[in-house]
Amino acid sequence: MAYLLGVLAVVVGIAVSIALHEVGHMVPAKKFGVRVTQYMVGFGPTVWSRVRGETEYGVKAIPLGGYIRMIGMFPPRRDTPDGMVSSGSSNPVASLVESARAESLEELRPGDENRTFYSLKVWQKLVVMMGGPVMNLVLATVLLAVVAVGFGAVQATTTVGTVSQCILPVDAPVDAECSADDPAAPAAAAGIVPGDVVLSVDGVATPTWQDVREQIRASGGESTVFVVQRGDEQLSLTATPSETSIIALDEAGEPVLDDDGGYVTTEGGFLGVGPTQDLVRQPVTVVPGLVGDAVVGTAKVLIRLPQYMVGVADAAFGAGERDPEGPVSVVGVGRLAGEVASLEAPSDTFGLPERVATILQILAGLNVALFVFNLIPLLPLDGGHVAGALWEGVKKAWARARSLPDPGPVDVAKALPVAYGVAILLLGLSVVLIYADLVNPVRLTG
Repeated sequence: MAYLLGVLAVVVGIAVSIALHEVGHMVPAKKFGVRVTQYMVGFGPTVWSRVRGETEYGVKAIPLGGYIRMIGMFPPRRDTPDGMVSSGSSNPVASLVESARAESLEELRPGDENRTFYSLKVWQKLVVMMGGPVMNLVLATVLLAVVAVGFGAVQATTTVGTVSQCILPVDAPVDAECSADDPAAPAAAAGIVPGDVVLSVDGVATPTWQDVREQIRASGGESTVFVVQRGDEQLSLTATPSETSIIALDEAGEPVLDDDGGYVTTEGGFLGVGPTQDLVRQPVTVVPGLVGDAVVGTAKVLIRLPQYMVGVADAAFGAGERDPEGPVSVVGVGRLAGEVASLEAPSDTFGLPERVATILQILAGLNVALFVFNLIPLLPLDGGHVAGALWEGVKKAWARARSLPDPGPVDVAKALPVAYGVAILLLGLSVVLIYADLVNPVRLTG
């Protein structure tokens, strides 16, 4: 049941994200006077629809997208009296373009001459076409703010969560057990137990686990006093962190990797304790950084998409493994949300707040992906129309500077063959991703 609730939460979240994306297009279009004939969430057969004013609002059977239909998306040709070419043209590409142009112009009614998309000013076209992606970015920002400020980020606390019984080699497996030859860990020998809250190390206050870790690493081979809170009393426990090989950390506290992906080691103190994890609420000032990191991370994945897809295909049809940092389909997103909701873990380490926060983060990431992906300057994506509007602005600025006649709107209909090719490619990629997410999905638990 928990798994199904997680999937349902993502399905509803995706539907809301798509619906708001289209609202981002529709509201400015209507504000600028464009007649919007349809607002649809989904593709395929219509499940439900109602006409309000001059717009049909509805839901379709396949919830993998949405659209609004504005009249006059393609301008009439300027080099023919009726704005069209013969439908019997021997050029199949020209026939395809003109068929789409004719369908677009057939929607025009008397009085619609100034209510078409192509008649908008350049800046208005940009506002309309950017409205959808920007809506997704705003939604992602809100979700990340709710997670960071309302729930908090998972961080290490100064409460001891684990105490090692022995000192294992730095390259030992995670599940390695102590043997009789392994020396005892200093923390266990000093009497430190899980639940102790580290207040100071050798007289230095330690308000964060990073402070605790830095003091331990700097105290290798030295007798050190740890002041801990245990229940209602404070205890002073003396331990001597062992001077041994430990994993090197960068300024952010993350492990340093070598060129081969292995851990870089250094000499430092080892105590044998690990922290508990808890949600720590963040100030609202961290939200812009979170959004920026999400956008940059998504853009990097998009740039490397061909490379990732090779791995996805190998995992789907061969013996390869899925890259946990690689792309997933909506099916994969749903499976991850289901795993989060049904993950078996103690309630004090991954309870309901952590699960809700994680699912909200998944939806935020999805909206960031919609924002970045739709900015690709190719039709049928929003970025293709944005590129057309920008090119139109350049042409008009050039014409004004040289006192030439207004070149009129850019004929984006000529890019329709590219749009169909992009659509077929995206469909193929989606099919491969969905199949991979069914037979060899990315899993949280490995």
